[in-house]
Amino acid sequence: MKPFLQFFDNRFINRIGHKSAFGVAMLACIAWSAAQAVLAPADAQQSQAPRFQEWPSQWEGEPLRPLALSAVEQRFAQHFPGAIARLTDGRQTLVLRRVDTPTRMLHPATDCYRALGYRIEQARLVKDAEQRMWRCFVAARGSEPQLKVCERIVDARGNAFTDSSAWYWAAVAGQSSGSWQAVTVAQPLQ
Repeated sequence: MKPFLQFFDNRFINRIGHKSAFGVAMLACIAWSAAQAVLAPADAQQSQAPRFQEWPSQWEGEPLRPLALSAVEQRFAQHFPGAIARLTDGRQTLVLRRVDTPTRMLHPATDCYRALGYRIEQARLVKDAEQRMWRCFVAARGSEPQLKVCERIVDARGNAFTDSSAWYWAAVAGQSSGSWQAVTVAQPLQ
């Protein structure tokens, strides 16, 4: 009987030890989260740009005119940490976003187009005439004209990202500073 009780005691002690270690780890996580919540608002207030945004009046030498945001885009923009605009030069549509803080609300354009029922094809990296890197794809939906869509994100130092997840983690880690400008350009393929 004594060996059985000794075994039971050792299992019980090991179990308590594991649960205690888990509890300490959870408390450390809670403390870290609380510290981030207390410190983040001060940092965000210092780096937050004004809500007003003056958008460019030209793109690639062509004059731009503003387009109204859809009702869905307006609701999204109300919670977006920055500003959003849709513009056109008559040939292509630009969606410009100023991003004031790292956010998961800045997601790839492929996600938006898929949600709207588009099929995504030919995703690839492309260099433009100015040697800037863009992530591009073709969006196709039913009998509508196909769209060539390209996007990139540029930080305050001029560093560019073609992947929103890479941008997010670089921004969170302090390797990229804002505010950031995300540009999505869509034009019909002919």
